[in-house]
Amino acid sequence: MFPYQRLWDQNLITEKQRRQAYTQTMKFFLAIFVPTLALISSLGWSTPKHYLNINVSDGKRCFITNGIPDHPIGTFPNRGNPNAVQEQQVNVCIPLKPVKGDIPVPIKGTMGIAVNGVQFRPNTAGYWDPKAKQGHSRTGDKNWSLDIFGAPGKLGLDFNNGHVGRGGLYHYHGIAEHLLSVSGSSLVGYAGDGFEVHYLPMNKKTGWALKSGERTTGGPPGAYDGLFNEDYEYVGGKNGLDKCNGGNLKGSYAYFITDRYPFLPRCLYGKISRDFNRSRHN
Repeated sequence: MFPYQRLWDQNLITEKQRRQAYTQTMKFFLAIFVPTLALISSLGWSTPKHYLNINVSDGKRCFITNGIPDHPIGTFPNRGNPNAVQEQQVNVCIPLKPVKGDIPVPIKGTMGIAVNGVQFRPNTAGYWDPKAKQGHSRTGDKNWSLDIFGAPGKLGLDFNNGHVGRGGLYHYHGIAEHLLSVSGSSLVGYAGDGFEVHYLPMNKKTGWALKSGERTTGGPPGAYDGLFNEDYEYVGGKNGLDKCNGGNLKGSYAYFITDRYPFLPRCLYGKISRDFNRSRHN
């Protein structure tokens, strides 16, 4: 029982005693709650800090990370993204000596990992759905997949071209220029097949372009406007990158992030590590 509580309840104390009782009661609360708050803070019950360990051995480059970025991010949840960032347990490896094949493998989940341990995920979980309020849903028409940069509000992307999946995983859909300062060069990460990922917007241009005209009957109405991945086609062109946004860099094959579609590679030419290209959207 708090000091003076019984007398207070019985209205048997003077005004002076009431003030003394109030003072002592406040002291009681401060004595209990301030140390408690300090203990909570000391235990680290706050936003997790970035952790990353990169290990190179046995022909592999492995990343152990908690998935928390090493830079400021946008506010999550937000109007376009209802998910909060959560600490992850990520342990992935890629080959040190990748080999380029002839047939590209489409990416359904994680394409690669950045030099700071944040994952690259080019696709969304949305498909055209005329019955859905926003015009797309997870159970929509799989022939028309939503492109995040064409979607209204970009599904809550922040200033790093990143947002949060349903499982709390913060990930990139495009370039985060902070990565250039991490590596000190154009290297921003590695693809799931082991090839490097670079950002050279002035030198490496996409070979993809919007289709012309109206979408086909049976699909979303209207012109090809970039809302869906199927609004684009590969046209190549002089100095253009290949279908997977890959090309030559100082005599070696590498992938590139571009400022125009597809932004991140949507396919890979090498043998993809089993740690990557998972379809689950965290």
